[in-house]
Formats: sequence, C-alpha cells, structure tokens
Amino acid sequence: MVAFVKPFYDPHTATMTYVVSCPETKKCAIIDSVIDYDPAAGRTSTVTADNVIAFINENNIKTEWILETHIHADHLTAATYLQKKLGGKIAIGEHIKSVIDFWVPLYNTDKDTPKNAIHFDSLLKEGETFNIGNIPVKVIHTPGHTPACLTYHMENMVFVGDTLFMPSLGTARVDFPGGSARQMYDSIHKLFKLPNDTHVFVGHCYPEPGDVPTWETSIGAQKTDNILLNATTSFENYKEKREKRDKTLGAPALLLPSIQVNMRAGELGAPENNGIQYMRIPLNQI
Repeated sequence: MVAFVKPFYDPHTATMTYVVSCPETKKCAIIDSVIDYDPAAGRTSTVTADNVIAFINENNIKTEWILETHIHADHLTAATYLQKKLGGKIAIGEHIKSVIDFWVPLYNTDKDTPKNAIHFDSLLKEGETFNIGNIPVKVIHTPGHTPACLTYHMENMVFVGDTLFMPSLGTARVDFPGGSARQMYDSIHKLFKLPNDTHVFVGHCYPEPGDVPTWETSIGAQKTDNILLNATTSFENYKEKREKRDKTLGAPALLLPSIQVNMRAGELGAPENNGIQYMRIPLNQI
C-alpha cells in the first residue's frame, strides 16, 4: 500500500497543506489546512480551502480525518469549514489543553473556548494509532515548538508540522509559551531513529523570490544537512544557535488572530449582539 500525497502551498503564510489518501478505499486525511485572512481588512475567505475541496471532490475521495500538527501561530485553520463541507473527524494532540490553559486567560475567551478542547473530535496521544482507509498512522508526540506538536507517521512518511523545516532552514522556533529547546532536541532525535529513507513533509517552506517551493526531504538529509540540528549536533550547541536565532525574530504577523481561532478548530467565534464577529487582540501582552 502506497499512500498518495497531494500538497497545497499557500504563499501568503508559507503553509503546506497535505491531502493524504488511500488508493484502495479512496479515503483521505487533510493535514494543516488554511483559511485565508486579511488582517488589514479583517476579512476571511476560503479560496485556499476551496482548492482542497475541489481536489477531493474531483477525485471522489471521502474525507475521514482533518488533522492538525499543532495550534498554528501563523495562519488560521480551515478545519471546521472543511468538516462542514466534507465531513471527517478533526484531531489534534491531547496537549492542546495546556496551550488553551495559557492563552484563554490572555484572550478572556473562556465562554467560547472550553478548556476541554470540545471543538476537536479526537485528542491524540503519543503512540496512538488510527487508519486513513487501509493506511495505518502512528502518532509521535514532538513537543518543543509548542507543547501540543505532533508528527504523523505512516508507511515511509512523516508529516512533521513545524518541528523540522527543510535542512537549509533548520527547525522551528522554541520561544513560544511552552516551547523548549530541550524538548525540540529530544523530539527531533526521536525522528532521527526512523530509517534514513523516510520521507519528511514539512509544514512550511520559505522559497527565495523566483525559486520553486520545496516541501519534501528525508530523515537522512536532515541528519546530515540540517543547519541547526543534525545527527552530530550537541544539545548545548543547538540550544545556543536556536535561542540566538529566536532573539532576532518578531511575533508572527497572524499570531494573535490565529491562536484564538485555532484553539476552536477554526471556529471564528459567535457574533455579538449586532450580528458581527470580532477578533480579540490583547494589547501590550506579547
């Protein structure tokens, strides 16, 4: 059995969405979807998500899962929108609860963001398995970027979210709430135990102007070529390089809009008494 992987690249947020389908059963999972959001206008649209829907409908595929690798800080998830259009169960790592515990008090959104993560149909645990059609999937907990980060391992492929970038870019930052250089180092070494020919599908790609986006690498390439953390990098060296790099980074442009929506699996929030939905932006807190 060889799963079919269809990538979708959103240039506005540099996000990769993947549709992984089982050719025998014509069932699929959607990994890390995107709702388009214009922060200047306060306007959402579904162009990117609709491209995914069109592909699935055109190929007569049934959506079984809508998977999140973590609570994203750089784009809004389309999980709930996709579920309404295609069905399927929305899933994320069980440690989303610790993310919610930190952020909900900051947003003061306890009324519409329950701490039990009820907006998600399944909270996945380390080592848990499930199927996409006839394709078995194993959950690998890979914290470091956030406490809730997961990697999805199926056949000879892993979908790593933000844990690893392409080797020339290194790893995700570790300075978000709950982030940890130690945990990131250990998570990546957990992945390094996989066979070298394991295909690695990253959650973001950042091509130079004029370059073609690249989103697939291998465990072997990461172990030899990752500029921040390869197979011979000591923890002390990684921690020094990662934290030095993080100090140069500002907050992601969509951090505050994204997290409040993504904790609700893409629910934008209930309209207020004038019928309008609002984003909550806590001032002077980040």
